[in-house]
Parts: sequence; structure tokens; C-alpha cells
Amino acid sequence: MIDRVSRRHARPDLLGTSSTQQTFSGQLSFLRRPYTQDIRGADLVVSGLPFDLATTFRPGARFGPQAIRAASVQLAEIADFAFPLNANPFEILAVADYGDVSFVSGYPDQATQVIEAHAQKLLEEDVTMLTFGGDHFVTYPLLRAHAKKYGPLSLIHFDAHVDTWPDDGQRLDHGSMFLRALREGLIDPKRSVQIGIRSFSEDDYGFTVMSSPWVAENGVRATVLEIQKVIGRNKAYLTFDIDCLDPAYAPGTGTPVAGGMTSLQALTILRGLGNIDIIGMDVVEVAPAYDHSEITAIAAATLAHDFICLKAWQKRQRKD
Repeated sequence: MIDRVSRRHARPDLLGTSSTQQTFSGQLSFLRRPYTQDIRGADLVVSGLPFDLATTFRPGARFGPQAIRAASVQLAEIADFAFPLNANPFEILAVADYGDVSFVSGYPDQATQVIEAHAQKLLEEDVTMLTFGGDHFVTYPLLRAHAKKYGPLSLIHFDAHVDTWPDDGQRLDHGSMFLRALREGLIDPKRSVQIGIRSFSEDDYGFTVMSSPWVAENGVRATVLEIQKVIGRNKAYLTFDIDCLDPAYAPGTGTPVAGGMTSLQALTILRGLGNIDIIGMDVVEVAPAYDHSEITAIAAATLAHDFICLKAWQKRQRKD
């Protein structure tokens, strides 16, 4: 099947780097991309889901999208020589910041439908979604929308927790939604991986689990090779719960767990996934009230930035 995105013309006003704002002032769009809900001709669209009513410990991830955008400004200033692409990704990809989705206060049960409808609207334009949570529950409706478009997906899941706790199909819980997604056929567990895990589960439900100690003992190269082997040629959705990182690298999150991965490990693994067809990504659980010196937000912004670089590299490879 021909990639519809790659054969259409990118919108000129969403390409290039034109901001003259100082890093410490100006609008807080992600990487200074144009704020617009007119996404015709975009390759990749950033949006925020400021929802955290499914948390089970510390709240505050509703402020995550804002914090990630604010932490991205220095990365925007060096876009012309973006590492590790060593080129400007915005000369290759047309990228827009759609802004945040609005949720009606007092009706948390509407969140699934609101998020799924938002994602479907964007995916109808054949864009790649890069989404900022919010708590990790938001990935469930994102998966529903992506699976409607692409069919059952491989899941690349970075996390401290397995998020497959018992689920009755109704729970609003950021720790059970992947069991629900599995049961609904949104993801194929035999073609899915969980990375950085350091929590107990009675059943792996068919996922390939690479715990944080496993990554430390075997190294990032072995981790990348294992991900590639499991995913194969399947279309994959990547979700990154920031608590995958050790609290030394991500203190600003709702459920921190000691013994996690370093920022370097996570970024190196992500940068090694260029031959996998990743059709969407989210970064979730950034809770800036518990952060220090933007450590967590900077890590999240860099992961998202590197995903954009990865998609730019893939598009450039297709053209070559």
C-alpha cells in the first residue's frame, strides 16, 4: 500500500524554522511550530491531552502538555542542527501544533469519546500524531482511533508499570487500560514489547517484557534488536510513560519508581527504531508540580523531539 502522506506535498507554511522569539519568551507551541487547527498538508501534528482523572497516586499530569512545550524552546533554537538528525527536521516534515483538547469538568466518563474523536479527526488528514498527556489512560482512546485506521497494532510500551491490572471494561484507571486494549483486539501482544518494567504482574499476557534490570544487564543495542525482532514489519504505536525513567531523571511524575532507565538509555533506544513503522507516539505522566529544574519536562520534550527526527529520517530515506 502506498503511503498517502509521502506522496502529497507538504504545506510550505508548516515547513522550515522562522521563529525570531527568544528562548525565554514568546508563544509556547512545541518547538515553536505554528499553532493551527488547519492541518491540511501536515505530516505530523502535536496535540495535548490535559487529562489526569484516572491517576491512582499523585495528580497533576494535566499540566504536562504545557510543561513539555515550555521545555522544548531550547531544542527549537538549534533545529537547524538537530541532534541526532544533524539536519533541520522541519525542512523535511511539515509539523503543526494543534493545541490542547478541552474536557468538560465534572464528566470524566466522557474522556474516552472526546479523545477518540479528536484522534480520528486528525488521522483523517493522514498525519502522524504526537500526543502529550495527561495520565496514561489517554493512550487507550488513542489506540482505539489508530486501530480503526490501521488495524491491530504492535505496542512499544516504555513504562515502570505493566498497566495490565484487572479491568472490567469500565474502569477509568491509568494502570489497566492495556489489558482492555488487548481484549478489544486493538493491539497484538505477541508483536508487542514492554520496556523498563519494574512492577509485578501475575501474567505477561503474551507481551515481550524487557525489565529495567534486563535493559541494564543486556544493553541498549540488545534492547533495540529485541524490539525489532518482536515488532517485525507490523505497524506500531509507541507510548512513553515518563516514569519509565528513574526518578533521578524524571522526578516530576505521579508514580515514580526507583531503579529505572536513564535518559540516555531511553533516547538511544528510541533513536535505534528507524526501521520500524511507528504510526504514532505519545508521552504521558509528566506532572510538573513534582519536577525539579524541568528535569522531567526536558526529558519528555527531548523524547518527542527525537521522534520527530526519526520520522524526518524515515521520510528522507523514502525520498532517497
